[in-house]
Amino acid sequence: MTGSALPQLLRPGALRPGDLVVIASLSGPLHAVYERDLEQAVVVLERMGFRVRRAPLLEAGRHHWWSAAAPAEIAGEFNALLRDPEVRAIIAHDGGQTVLGYLDLIDVEAIAADPKPILGYSDISLLHLVLYARTGLVGFHADLATPGLGGHWQTAPALRQAELATLYGKLLTGTEAIGALPATPSWECWRPGLAEGRLIGGVINRIVLAQATRFALPLDWFDGAVLFWEEMGGHASHVWSYLQVLRHCGILDRISGMVVGIPREIGGLDSSDASPTLPEIVLDVLGDRDIPVLGNVEFGHAGPNLPMPVGIRVALDAQQRSLSLLEPAVRSLVATGPAG
Repeated sequence: MTGSALPQLLRPGALRPGDLVVIASLSGPLHAVYERDLEQAVVVLERMGFRVRRAPLLEAGRHHWWSAAAPAEIAGEFNALLRDPEVRAIIAHDGGQTVLGYLDLIDVEAIAADPKPILGYSDISLLHLVLYARTGLVGFHADLATPGLGGHWQTAPALRQAELATLYGKLLTGTEAIGALPATPSWECWRPGLAEGRLIGGVINRIVLAQATRFALPLDWFDGAVLFWEEMGGHASHVWSYLQVLRHCGILDRISGMVVGIPREIGGLDSSDASPTLPEIVLDVLGDRDIPVLGNVEFGHAGPNLPMPVGIRVALDAQQRSLSLLEPAVRSLVATGPAG
C-alpha cells in the first residue's frame, strides 16, 4: 500500500459452522506441559461449531532457540495456511519473540486474495499492526489458543465462559455490529470524555517496535483513532518510556481516545508514595491532551480476552465505562473484494 490515506478495510470472510480453524505456532514453541491446555482450546473451538486442526509445527518439544522453528520456516507454514482455501481462520497457539523475524516474508497477496481472521495477542500484535498497514486487514487481537482458550478461559466462571464464547462466535460469523462489549466492575474511568474512531493497538512494546520498521503505520492513520494497549512484565518505567515514544513520534497528538488493558507482572506499580499507579503514568505522559481514557479492560496477558478487532470503528464513553464496536469485523461470503 502507498500513501497515507486511511486504508479501505479488508474484512475477512465470515466463518460458517463446520469451517476449518487451524491452530499454528506463529511465534513460540509448544512445551509438553501445556499439551492439555492446547487440547482444551480445541474443545472450546469445536463447541463453537468449527473443525479444528493443528499445523505441523505445533508439536511439543519442537523448537529453534526461543521459537517454534526458524523464522523462515514459520513464515512458510503461515503462508501455506493463508493460501489454503480450506483454512478459514488461523489462531496462534501462543505469543513469543519471533514475528519480527518474518514480517518481510509474509505473502500479502494471499491475504488480499482470501482474507482470513487471524487471532492472537502479545507478539501476534505485530502481525495485526503490520498486516493492517500493508493490506488493510482487520486483525483479531483476541485470546491465544493455549494460554487463552485452554488456560484463562478454563478458570473463568461458567457464565463468563459462555458470554465470551457467544461474543467470539458473533464476531467471527456475524455481519452485524456487535455493539457494546460486556463491561465488568474492573473497568475504570481514568479521564472522562467521548471518542469515536478506528481501533488500533496491541501490546505496547510491540506497537513501538512495529513503528520502528519499514512496515510502520503512517502517522495519519492514527488521526482520530482509539488507541488500545496493554503490557506484561518489565517495570513501570518501561511503560512510561513506551508512552513517551508514542508522544515523541506524534501518535498521542493524533488519537481521540485510549483504552488500557489490565497490567500483568509489571514491577513498580503500586499506590505508595515512591511508586506510581498505572493511571498516574498514563495521565503524566498525556499531560493536558483532552483524551478520554478507559482503564483496566480485560484484554491482553491478564485474560481471558475481550476481542479487540484492529481497524474497526468504535465508540468510547470513558465516564460511562463503555466501549462499543460500531461495525462488523467480517464480511458476508457473498460479497466480493474488500469491504470498507
